[in-house]
Parts: sequence; structure tokens; C-alpha cells
Amino acid sequence: MDPHLLRTYVTVARLASFSEAARELGYTQSAVSQHIAALEQDLGAPLLTRRPVAPTAAGERLLEHAGPLLLRLDAARADVARMAAAPQQGLTLAAAPTALGAGVLAALPPAGTTLRVLARDEIPAAVATGAVELGLVDGLAAPSDPLRLPDVAPLTTRGVTEEPVSVLLPAGHPLARRPALRLGDLADARWLDAPGAGLPLAQLRATDGGRGFRPSLRYDGTDLRTLTALAAAGHGLALLPASAAAGVPGAVAVPVTEPRVVHRVELVYASAPRGAAAALADTLSGAS
Repeated sequence: MDPHLLRTYVTVARLASFSEAARELGYTQSAVSQHIAALEQDLGAPLLTRRPVAPTAAGERLLEHAGPLLLRLDAARADVARMAAAPQQGLTLAAAPTALGAGVLAALPPAGTTLRVLARDEIPAAVATGAVELGLVDGLAAPSDPLRLPDVAPLTTRGVTEEPVSVLLPAGHPLARRPALRLGDLADARWLDAPGAGLPLAQLRATDGGRGFRPSLRYDGTDLRTLTALAAAGHGLALLPASAAAGVPGAVAVPVTEPRVVHRVELVYASAPRGAAAALADTLSGAS
């Protein structure tokens, strides 16, 4: 398939409009229509209904493939561009909020760094497409086990840190005086669903046989302070790295002792780092 035609199709399907897609892509509406017709002829199936503009069953199936295909093409272009480019003086780093521990922050260069705080699921794609040079992803894992990352492109990872995890509860919660907690005992509790800021509930379910951990409130931001304030106010429990859960006003952090899991941070990059990025990568890897 011609990637230009595929990108046009994805844009039309997303905007549900040929004219809006033409405006966004910088084409004429006639050119957009020709692209869609050529793609439909190539695949031998109608991909869009015209009134209203919506994907057919075949078009829906193509959309499932189109995102990863286009991302992989962008990643390949960025990888070649990185090899051809001159070394940069500064560096760009993307990180999940809970990956930015004290040790990581202390290791950042004193000047020339651009830090982007992103939801953890967005970081591998940002690294693969060249939007950032380095990424810091995190999650729950058994001690010394690597994290599972989405297969967006050939990426290299290095372990950075591991630390215990704690459940953050309001100070008046019945379990706040416990010296430790078993995660399985909290499967039916009210939880905060904050995939961009905290540890995702899907990871909690995976550690407990895929059950429970229903959300009581969803937070779609990446601000860790907002997440901890929501937990302190009683809107739901949150599982956090022990260092991030400590010292939150109005809340208590109780260590998790079972199952034996840790909060793991890994450095992610697409090609061998150079300049300031290489220095930071070596510093972080040496601290693990």
C-alpha cells in the first residue's frame, strides 16, 4: 500500500470529512477523493461510506493496522535522520511523572535539557519517531525483571532504578494504621484510575490474576501532585513508588509486601545516544 494514500485515508476517517481532511493535509478535495478511490481499488473493497463519511467494516479493520504501520514509517524516517544529523549540544527527554525520582532529577545536565512529561504509553512512540532522544518509562515488575513495552520500533532499554511501592490512603482510612498491606486484599477497594500519572490499574490487575481494582474516579492528567491530592481527599486509593507516596499532606503511605513487586524505571532510546544524551544515559545506568 502507498503510505501517502494510507495517511489520507486515516485522516478522512478521523475527521469524518473529505473537505476537512483536504484542508489539514494541504490537498484539494478532489485529490483526497482520488487517494481514497485508489486505495479502495488497490485493496478491492470499499473503505468509507460517503453520506455520512464513516469507515466500512473493511475500513475499520484497515484502521487497526494503519496506526502501527504509519508509526513504524515515521520511526524509520526519524532513525535515518538521527544518523545523518550533526550531534546536538542539548538533549530532549520524555518521562512519565513517577519516573522522575530524586536521583533522575539530580542527574539532569545543568543546561540545555528539554524535559517533556508524558503519559507512559506515549513515550516509546515519542522516542521511536525522534520527537525526543531519550525516554524514561516505568511500571510494576518483579525485582530485576524488565518492563514490557509496546512494539513500536526497535528500541533499546537500560534499567535505571527499582524501589518498593506503597498504597496511598487518606489519613482516616481504616487501613492507614497497618504496617503493610497485601495488594490482593485491596482488589475490591475504590481506586483512582490515573494511567498518565500513577501506576495503571491494568498493571495491578495483572499482579492479582486479572480481577478487581475498579476505578471510582478517572484522572487523565500527568500531574502527580493532583493525583496524590485526590487520594488524600478520599476519592480513591493510588499505588505509587514509595518515594512519591511519602509525605503527602492528609494521606498515609502503607508499603505493599505481597506480591513481591517493585517500581522499575528504564531508559529507552532508538539509536546509540550521543553528546549530552550519552552522558545522561551513562550516569543513569551507573546509578541503577
